[in-house]
Order: sequence, then structure tokens, then C-alpha cells
Amino acid sequence: MSENPTNGSQNQPNQPNVPKRKPNKKRGSFYWIYAILAAVFIGINIFYGKGNVPTEDVNQGKLQELLKNEEVYKIELVNKEDAEIYLNEKGLKKNFPDVIPNKKGTTTTPSYTYKIGSLDRFEEMVEESQQEVKNPVYIENVRRKSWMSDFLIGWFPFILLIVVWIIIMRSMGRGAGGGQIFSIGKSKAQLYDKDNVPVNVTFKDVAGLEEAKVEIMEIVDFLKNPAKYTKLGGKIPKGVLLVGPPGTGKTLLAKSVAGEANVPFFSISGSDFVEMFVGVGASRVRDLFKNAKDKSPCIIFIDEIDAIGRARGKNPMNGGNDERESTLNQLLTEMDGFGTNSGVIVLAATNRADILDKALMRAGRFDRQIYVELPDLIGRKEIFEVHMRNLKLGPDVDRDFLAKQTPGFSGADIANVCNEAALMAARKEKEQIEKQDFLDAIDRIIGGLEKKNKIITAEEKKVIAFHEAGHATTSWLLQYAHPLVKVTIVPRGKSLGAAWYLPEERQITTKEQMYHEMIATLGGRAAEQVVFGQISTGALSDLEKVTKQAYAMVTYYGLNEEIGNLSYYDSTGQQDYSLTKPYSEKTAEVIDKEISKMVEQAYQEAVTILTEHIDGLTQLANKLIDKEVIFGEDLETIFGKRPWTKEEETEKPALTATAEDAEIVYEETENK
Repeated sequence: MSENPTNGSQNQPNQPNVPKRKPNKKRGSFYWIYAILAAVFIGINIFYGKGNVPTEDVNQGKLQELLKNEEVYKIELVNKEDAEIYLNEKGLKKNFPDVIPNKKGTTTTPSYTYKIGSLDRFEEMVEESQQEVKNPVYIENVRRKSWMSDFLIGWFPFILLIVVWIIIMRSMGRGAGGGQIFSIGKSKAQLYDKDNVPVNVTFKDVAGLEEAKVEIMEIVDFLKNPAKYTKLGGKIPKGVLLVGPPGTGKTLLAKSVAGEANVPFFSISGSDFVEMFVGVGASRVRDLFKNAKDKSPCIIFIDEIDAIGRARGKNPMNGGNDERESTLNQLLTEMDGFGTNSGVIVLAATNRADILDKALMRAGRFDRQIYVELPDLIGRKEIFEVHMRNLKLGPDVDRDFLAKQTPGFSGADIANVCNEAALMAARKEKEQIEKQDFLDAIDRIIGGLEKKNKIITAEEKKVIAFHEAGHATTSWLLQYAHPLVKVTIVPRGKSLGAAWYLPEERQITTKEQMYHEMIATLGGRAAEQVVFGQISTGALSDLEKVTKQAYAMVTYYGLNEEIGNLSYYDSTGQQDYSLTKPYSEKTAEVIDKEISKMVEQAYQEAVTILTEHIDGLTQLANKLIDKEVIFGEDLETIFGKRPWTKEEETEKPALTATAEDAEIVYEETENK
């Protein structure tokens, strides 16, 4: 699925410039606060200034000399910490001749300050220095408050908190759609219409979703021609839920509805409703539907609705006051409550429909559920055509061929393939994007970047080669295993080797088909056992895959004779929150036994197959060591054609990949 890349740039100029001026005016209103604070600090400094007499620190010797010479007028001990020395007229003339004394023969500010270490020692020093003085000076204790420090310690933190709180609340108010403190409960939905920000995406920009577009086009037709349906007594669905895997184009499909319907379109994410404040989510839901009713007929699109639509009561720790549940309750009421909601259609998208609340999924709220699935062969071709519109392609690029090489790819994956191909071509300084660039891009996305400089010993390389050759041999010789197209022992990403297969696009799978796939998966470890007589840790991903597959066969699909036709699969998702299994301990023992039995049986069959074809396995591994990459034609040369290959399949390039064309296809990467 793709969107015209010029749309993003076209939308930007259409945004009005007026809202940008309002925040500047609001910020200017804080200048008076800064002015008052500055005036207070300046006034305090002036009021409590030191005057025109310089105040100096005096040492003990100097102070004793002043006391002996009777040059001290008084000594003030401030808060029992600092001593302020005031000189008399005699002392001022001697030490500060430029200072004019007042009527008392002194100054209003101290001439010296003395730092006291010990109060008792200071008093003894003053007495000893004035033993021969007729009119000694006595120490005066003074308690003095520092208004500056009291203000900074007592009041400034509270004032600072108030200012910060006002700034935060005003910022939140602007983010919620208004400039006031209480506008945090306003909806954050982005409005798209012809007067605000138009949507330039149409159904032409959506490829590979023909069935989904047919359902959606009926909604668009109703908004354009409501009389066509209302004259027969029909009612349009109130809600449409788009469900599907990630990257299949659910959000893009909703954008195309907004572009086709030409009606107001409110777009919001499910996570935008829930904030740290209680009640904000429900308030935003009410405000959203209020705005939608004022502009009806219109569309509301809620992306990733599972953020607020999760089934209630699944998390008992939150209780009944959970903010998310309150938001969901308000959404349920707005969609189909006591009041009417005519002209407002709700579109929602999620890839986790199984965890949504049942009340949200009932008829009358989300009447329709449109499953947006992975594209098929025709759909992938159309998606390639959409994403290749602005690419400079070489003459050898074939969209049909690329569509066959990408089974299971979503629209987002195909977009990534096209982008990676363009980057690879630019890296090689090519003028056009060639076919090989697309094939390398598919390899890059599936298996990761090649690491040819990774240090691997000759013995490790031999083990890896036989491991991958074991996969290739078993898959080629088994009827229902996926046919191999390419094997490489060049490290990619986290893997030391990789194999590409062409899986059959089928809707149902039989027990025998799944069992053959298990044998082929265990072929790598079986090859190590047959050739070297020992096994390694390289089969970690293989063991993980077959264990999960065997567990699904036994517990989900009822493909085990011992367990029988029972399924312990929970489609509602409630089992994830349960601490107990849906079966007894005795049944669990049987399940473990059957899973182990099935996996070991598949492993022994893989060993048997490789033992019977040990010569072909050795030839294939040696060729892999020599060339590092082998293709389907190499297996055909050694083992012959697969007798189960259909005639029409042999004509497909994906199944007849040659080394010259380097036709690479998708499946799974062996993580070692």
C-alpha cells in the first residue's frame, strides 16, 4: 500500500499561520513577572547596601592593634558568627582618611569584619587586648535577619513552583487545542477538510485491497448520496473496524476514505485519549463526538483502538477506576448510547481484534469488521506498481517476477523492498534500478546484511555447509516440504547460513504437510549427526520452530491420535491472563510426551533420508563450500527433478531459479 510521496509536502503549506502568533502573545504575558522579580532583588540590594565605607576582613593581629590604640568605637557580634568592627574618629583618620565621620564620630556601616572561630577565644582576645586601656570596648550581641536569604529559602521555592505549574498547564492547554488551563480535556483529533487540511489520498493510491475497498466504498457512497439508502429505510453502519496484520494498509485505507468522501475527517490515535490526569480520556471522547456532531456528516478515525478498547476487567490490579476503562465506557456511550449520533461514522483500525471488549464489537457500534489481509500475487503486483511510480527502473525489472518472489510480504514490506533497491543502486552509482538490485534488497530484508569478513574456521565452515545441505536435501526429497531456491553459507545478520524456499500459498494445511516441514527443518541437525557423528548448537532456531509447530499440532489443531480431536486454543485471548493451563497435569504429561515423540520421529526420518542419499548430500555440501551459494538447479543436477512438481509450476521463474539470473525468493532464515 502506498501513498503519493508528494502528499506530505502538499499538506504543509495549507496549515494556517494564525495559530503560531497566539503562543507568542501568551509568552509575553510572563514579562511582568520577570520585571517584578528583578525589581525586588535590586531593591533589596540597594536597601541593604554597605554604604560608602569599604568593609574589609581584619586578622587577629590587626584587631588587637586597633583595640590597644583605642581606635575602636564598638564591636557588634552578629548572630554569634561574625564580628563587625566600627572605628571611632581617631581610627577613621588613621585607616580611612577619606571617610567623613558622622556626629558620633563613627560610621553607620562597619569598617572591618572578623570571622569568629571560637566565641570564647574571641572574647578572651578582646579582653586581653584592652587590659591597659582606660575605656575598653565591650562586645555587643546582635541578632540580625537576612531578608535575602529568608526570601530565597522560605518563599522563592514556592513562587518558582507556582510559575512552573502555570507554564506547564498553559502548555498542556495549548496542546489540547486551547490556550487556557482547563482546555486539557479538549480532543487532540486532527481535522481534515477542504477548508483546513485537505487529504489528497484516494482509492487510486491503495493497491491490493480490492475486497476491502468494495466494503469501504459503500460508506463513501452513503456520505455522498444518503437519499439512495434512506428512501428504502436502510441505515448506514455506525462503525467499521479494519482488522489485519501490521503493514497491510489499514491506516492508508482510512485516509483514502477521507479523500474520496470529501467530508470532515477527524483522525486520532487511541493513545491520545489517555493521559496522566484522571478523567481526561472520557472528556476528550465527549469533546471529539461533540465536534463531530457539529460538522456531521463526518468521519471519525481512531487508529490503534486497542489502546483504549481492551476488554475490561482483564487487569484486576487497576480496579474499577482505571482511566483506560473510563475512556472505553465513554466511547461505548457515545457510539450507541441514549443520545442520537446521526451522520457520524466511526472508523477504527487494529491488528489485535481478539483483545477488544465484546461491548465494543457488538452490532450497533462496530457493525462491520473488514479484514485487511496480506496481499496475494495479483495484489503484490499492484502494490509494486504503486511504489515504482517515482523510481527510475531499468528495462529488466519485471513486476510479475518480483510479485512471485515475495510471497507473504505486506504492503509495508514491499515498500521497504523498493526503497532498499533504490538505496543499493545509488550505493553502486547506477543510473537506474536494475532487477538484481531488487533481488539483493529482498535478500537484505529477509536474511540481513552479508558479513563476508566474519572470521569462520575451515572446520566451522564445513559443519555449516553440511547443515544447510541437509536442509536442502530433505526439502527436495519430501513431497510436501517447501522446495528450495537458494542456499548460502555467507553469514547474514545473526545467522551463519541461510536458505530460501518458495512456500506454497495455501489456506489450509494437512498433518502430513506439517510433518514434512518438520523433517526438513530437522534436516540440518540430522546431517551433522550422519556426517560427523555429533551435533552442534547451530540448530537452535530449527529446534525452536519444530517445538512450536509440534505443540500447535497436538494442542491446537487436534492432529495427534493420543490427545484426539481436542483444541486448547483460546481465540478470546483470556488464557494469556490465566495462571493455569486449560488442561490437567496428567494431560500436560501426555502432551509433553507426544510432542517429544513427534519431534524425535521426524528427526529419525531425516536421518534415514540423509543416510540413503549420503553421496548427494556430500556433493551438495562440497559444492556449497566451493561456491558458497547454490541454487535449485544444483539440486536438480544431483537428485533430479522433483516428481511432485506440477507442470504449471515448472514454468514459474521462482521455481527454476538459475545461477546466472540469481533469482532469489523468500522464506525463512536459519538463525544459528
